[in-house]
Amino acid sequence: MSAHIPATEAEHAGVPPQALAGIRVIELGQLIAGPFAGKTLADFGAEVIKVEPPAAEGSAGGDPLRQWRMLHNGTSVWWQVQSRNKRSVVLDLRTQEGRETVRRLIDEADVVIENFKPGTMEKWGLGYEQLSQTNPGLIMLRISGYGQSGPYRERPGFAVVAEAMGGMRYLNGEPGRAPVRAGVSLGDTLAALHGVIGVLLALQARHQSVRADAPKGRGQVVDVALYEAVFNCMESLLPEFSAFGAVRQPAGSALPGIAPSNAYPCADGMVVIGGNGDSIFKRLMVAIGRDDLAQDTELASNPGRVRRVAEIDAAIASWTELRRVEDVLDVLNTVSVPVGRIYTARDIAEDPHYLAREMIVPVTTADGLTVSVPGIVPKLSATPGWISRRGPTLGEDTEVVLGSLRTPQSD
Repeated sequence: MSAHIPATEAEHAGVPPQALAGIRVIELGQLIAGPFAGKTLADFGAEVIKVEPPAAEGSAGGDPLRQWRMLHNGTSVWWQVQSRNKRSVVLDLRTQEGRETVRRLIDEADVVIENFKPGTMEKWGLGYEQLSQTNPGLIMLRISGYGQSGPYRERPGFAVVAEAMGGMRYLNGEPGRAPVRAGVSLGDTLAALHGVIGVLLALQARHQSVRADAPKGRGQVVDVALYEAVFNCMESLLPEFSAFGAVRQPAGSALPGIAPSNAYPCADGMVVIGGNGDSIFKRLMVAIGRDDLAQDTELASNPGRVRRVAEIDAAIASWTELRRVEDVLDVLNTVSVPVGRIYTARDIAEDPHYLAREMIVPVTTADGLTVSVPGIVPKLSATPGWISRRGPTLGEDTEVVLGSLRTPQSD
């Protein structure tokens, strides 16, 4: 969906309905994990009201992400990704007035998102037990480093630590060298996506619990720990240790135990090749002129290929290094062998498939800068997501949102 259609116009433009239309979300989180979850819900029609702190001495105010990485006129261009489709309201939760106002916002909401240190919301009188007394259908997504229980619950937790504790960081890098990070905050994003799954499950459970005495149904807490979100994606790491005492080690660009799957040098760059399916492996070997390996019975299945992975990788590399990346792509795509170049931001921005799938979407900031942002994922056929609002300026919607609150006397 085009990013320039305002929400009010979209309602009258024959646009398909959105899956989360009518769901109101109060986002109290900052930086990456909580706001990424809010962004994902907003992409599919939820009304997400982002509560941000006011400016203070030594602080520009708002979510600190506004000041992260590359800025245009004082605001991060990243902001246009993380806060699209949201409304910004300024409230100071350190004050009683701010907490009372946000409580009124939450009383009219379906979901509240927070990623503060465990205990902070309770200290402010905004814990789930307090909030659910006046809004029993409320769903509370709580994202933290270590979860709301356990001996580490009060420790501060960032994605960098979660990736290490979750087992991911140890595997990243070359054998015998210090582990490396992926270059983006995977721990935060994985936690956010798990949080979105939890919210959707809780909304379905709430729907199933509707009764005459509970017209909105019963809400619940969704407790997501960053390290657990990482650990949940670690595939065979724990079972292999449990069964065999095997501690998986870093392996650079290869995928241990699955062969061949690696990065290979070309005359003008590198490619990644996944030739680990049995029939794919045979096609790959024929394509590179190694019929002898294609017909080798020991290599017909993965266990045999793993035993001889060094030999196989050497054979592939000796073929790729004599050819340009485009030539390797042409040959292997023709025979249906998974292969790809290693993309930079420029490659992504210029790729025709990204463009055809509407994954490069232009938006215009409040001060007139056109910025490309990632499109909507996943693609829904009947109730698609779209981008209808740019990232808001700080407090842009405070007056409208707070002005629409029911007064206590009218409750």
